Amino acid sequence: MTDFFDEMWEGEGALRTPYAGYGRWFEGEDHARLRRKQREADDVFRLTGITFNVYGQAAAEERLIPFDIIPRIISGREWALLSKGIEQRVRAINAFLYDIYHRQEIIRAGRIPAEMIAKNEAFLPQMLGVNPPGGVYTHIVGIDLVRTGPEEFFVLEDNARTPSGVSYMLENRETMLQMFPELFSANRVQPVSQYPASLHRSLAASAPSGCDGPPTVAVLTPGIFNSAYFEHSFLADQMGVELVEGNDLRVFDGKVQMRTTQGYKPIDVLYRRVDDDFLDPLNFNPDSALGVPGIMDVYRAGKITIANAPGTGIADDKAIYSYMPDIVEFYTGEKPLLPNVQTWRCSDPESLAYVLDNLAELVVKEVHGSGGYGMLIGPTATKKDIAEFRKKLEARPGNYIAQPTLSLSTVPIFTKAGLAPRHVDLRPFVLVSPEGINITPGGLTRVALKKGSLVVNSSQGGGTKDTWVLED
Repeated sequence: MTDFFDEMWEGEGALRTPYAGYGRWFEGEDHARLRRKQREADDVFRLTGITFNVYGQAAAEERLIPFDIIPRIISGREWALLSKGIEQRVRAINAFLYDIYHRQEIIRAGRIPAEMIAKNEAFLPQMLGVNPPGGVYTHIVGIDLVRTGPEEFFVLEDNARTPSGVSYMLENRETMLQMFPELFSANRVQPVSQYPASLHRSLAASAPSGCDGPPTVAVLTPGIFNSAYFEHSFLADQMGVELVEGNDLRVFDGKVQMRTTQGYKPIDVLYRRVDDDFLDPLNFNPDSALGVPGIMDVYRAGKITIANAPGTGIADDKAIYSYMPDIVEFYTGEKPLLPNVQTWRCSDPESLAYVLDNLAELVVKEVHGSGGYGMLIGPTATKKDIAEFRKKLEARPGNYIAQPTLSLSTVPIFTKAGLAPRHVDLRPFVLVSPEGINITPGGLTRVALKKGSLVVNSSQGGGTKDTWVLED
């Protein structure tokens, strides 16, 4: 675990081509000025209120997301290859979702065991036979990528439920434009500022067929105590649409309607950031106060678009992830352009035996986990951690998958001593509508700020970077 691919530097201190222009600029800069710029960037984030909540403590703690001023730079050629692979994967995910909620041909063909669907808590029987408007299940997708070499990219995770982080991508770019405006024209960086307009256009294009006039779009948030509330309000504001909570909505006249100063107004498209279980207390969790009673009945009648569709979580379940190469090939007839990371399903006795024998070398994750919680990184874990995780695995093997510890690529961060390499991943954001697939050039680069750490999640001490995709 000592040889990592550095995205900025080649051997003997030479700059890789995408970083050539930026590297020459950096070498000519006064580091004291750059340190001031880093402090200014931190102040911008603090004043803007770009925070997230950390759960699992006595009280939820609100923190700033650390931001590093050294960009992550991807060439136009590299991005073109990634985009093809991302689009292929997203098309396959939508086809898979339609299939498993209809004829389940992939199960009939023996490519996925029936119990992987039927016994999966992310599978919603209430969606069987439902046709979402425009045939789109995943209107907004985040595909987590990791890099291990010049031409080696892997999909680490698919985020098909309610992917977050796009507001940080946009604010990172806005901050860098304020700090270093001269760099963007000099390096011919592709813009990302069009994302909110593209999101609004994509959601509007996904409105039900009976929509009368321009579609009314709204964002449904669980409220101010949710960890991603900043993003919910940010996106609603940027799109120029209403931000609503469950108690702002009601079902009558066969439609979901929101309370306004002029009375109730029908909604055509609801970009929901509320989990399935809390979406409709009449159909799911009866104790939920976050959702809208009866919204699923309106949805099944084709009178509202819910983005993303209920039940999409089955497509980003980590056990289903291990079947994604088969899923891509089954629905596209093509080999995956972006490979998976090798994955052991601990529900399989042979795989479980291997994982238990090699815990110190593997990364073990909860099937439904997120945010870097509930996982074991073997090479950095203590003997006590490994012993405790062994008991969890033996008690509930089906709740876990395991993967090798990858040699994630590094990108420099700016420290008091100068540049220092840190591990990164990348979450590009994809918009899907009946009009097509739109992939924003770049995405959210998350960086592990601690030396040697492979955990990039902000909830676990990670930060973010601006991601540049060059025009060439």
